[in-house]
Amino acid sequence: MAILADPPEATATATPPPARGRPTGRRAGGGWRRRLPGGLVLVVLTILIVLPAALVLLAAFSTDVPRPGNITWDLTAGNFAVFAEPQTRVAFLNSLVIGVTATALACVIGGALAFLAARSDIPLPRFVYLIGLMPIFLPSYVGALAWSMLGSPNAGLLNIAQSDLGTSLPLNLYSMPGMIFVFAVYYSPYTFLLVHGAMSMMSPDLEEAARVHGAGSHRMLRLISFPLATPALIGSALLTFILVFENFPVAQVLGTPGGVDTLPTLIFRLLNTSPSRGNESAAIAVVLVAVVLLVTWLQQRMLAKRSYTTITGKGVRQKKVALGRGRIPALVAVLAFFGLSIVLPVLALVVVAGQSSPYMSSLAQLAEPGGLDFSSFGDVLASPGFHTAAWHSVVVSLFAASFGVVLAFVCGYLVYRTRVSGRPLIEGISMVPLALPAVVLGMGLLWTWLVMPVPLYGTLAVLVIAFLAVQSPQGFRGVTASIMATDRDLEDSAVMLGASRTRAVTTVTVPLMKAGLLSTFVLLLMLSMRELTVPLFLYTSDTQILSIAIYDAFENGGALREAAAMSVVYTAFMFVLSYIPRRLARQ
Repeated sequence: MAILADPPEATATATPPPARGRPTGRRAGGGWRRRLPGGLVLVVLTILIVLPAALVLLAAFSTDVPRPGNITWDLTAGNFAVFAEPQTRVAFLNSLVIGVTATALACVIGGALAFLAARSDIPLPRFVYLIGLMPIFLPSYVGALAWSMLGSPNAGLLNIAQSDLGTSLPLNLYSMPGMIFVFAVYYSPYTFLLVHGAMSMMSPDLEEAARVHGAGSHRMLRLISFPLATPALIGSALLTFILVFENFPVAQVLGTPGGVDTLPTLIFRLLNTSPSRGNESAAIAVVLVAVVLLVTWLQQRMLAKRSYTTITGKGVRQKKVALGRGRIPALVAVLAFFGLSIVLPVLALVVVAGQSSPYMSSLAQLAEPGGLDFSSFGDVLASPGFHTAAWHSVVVSLFAASFGVVLAFVCGYLVYRTRVSGRPLIEGISMVPLALPAVVLGMGLLWTWLVMPVPLYGTLAVLVIAFLAVQSPQGFRGVTASIMATDRDLEDSAVMLGASRTRAVTTVTVPLMKAGLLSTFVLLLMLSMRELTVPLFLYTSDTQILSIAIYDAFENGGALREAAAMSVVYTAFMFVLSYIPRRLARQ
């Protein structure tokens, strides 16, 4: 009874911890405590993401682009008259055709490889899985550079080889079919990963029922297995379409020489004309974002109409589909894809880096004395410019990945472990860059850091900030998956034993999430090393990074050997870097 008679102050320290799975941070009279953390994070996200997007939207409806001390509010819809110009209509149509066709082809390639690796009795299934995944480790613009060396109409290595063999099959990668081919090859791993996961976890009950009722393997796959993988196919198709539709580097490398305009290349060219047509570029960018949002909405409508649940509490023991006489031809087709996606492009880069003469009429010249000279690799590795660009890439990528993980952890913790105000806004803004093509966000970031009264433009810091903005969705999803998979009981126990919430998080929760945080860090590091579009808007001669150095060397025709040599070194580094998450996963 004495305990019951104690005043409320005496029992306050004995308040039980919040129920498991419920966010913390709710205190009586502590409204400012709930608002302050979320408010600070929202300010950071607003500067990183919202402000650049808002400036692009403002420029699309303004008479002038945002400049320091000159943000005009004279609004007009006249900028959208750019869509009446033939070049804009053609670029829009090209983007749609390339996006839809390349997406369909990528889904066919990725889906076929996923089926062979997950559900068939093809020889060497683990090797098939690795082949399906490998193109993702070769940046698409490096693949485009390599295929431009292989398939340019005048000096492409494959056309020279045809001349040696006496054949005349026309091969021109500087065309819409060439762009579609490169996009399909280097974006097929997204379909492969999603469909492989769906097929690996698919319950075999419906397939067995189809077999019992007399359906053969082909009919069973057509009516049961492939339809059940529809969500994965649609999701990967949406992702691939967005990536292809917004892609600037591949379109610039392969489309511009052949006169094939897309919306991203048109935006970049209008922005860099003299005088600059930045407002019209922003108007096109707004339409680009609208198309991405429309495709996302259509995907949600399609998936909402049916149920695709097939995983139950029963064990999943799938029966492999027998390929019969097709086992060896299927393996040969997989090896052919491996040759086209990895072996041939890398070999082309090595050959171009080593050919001693920029003019070659026959591959036989390579076998002549002095025909191959690989000193370009030594020149590149000893070049101060390469050292500077590589150092900048490493510094920017490390800082972007480190700060990205910290920001993602703070955002994820506030959203899923607290009751601070603004949690839905934090999650929503973190995911906004998924709907903003890189060329749009790059344009907005350029104007933001020209207007901001902080002298960061022209420094490596602005590249770090740009990468934080672009990679916010990947970091947020990567970290929050680990947060949701981590039991909070130990953290609450530390608080019960007298530790502050901050100390409990840093000494208990973070160590428990170490594997997930490291994987997210490596992912952000790789994405930063691969990024080209956004830095194109923000770099200067003093802040050049490796991806920009390769792009500039290729654009300068006299430095083709240097571009090829840097691409080989860069590709080798990316393959080594891609090994780290697999090693972490095994541990």
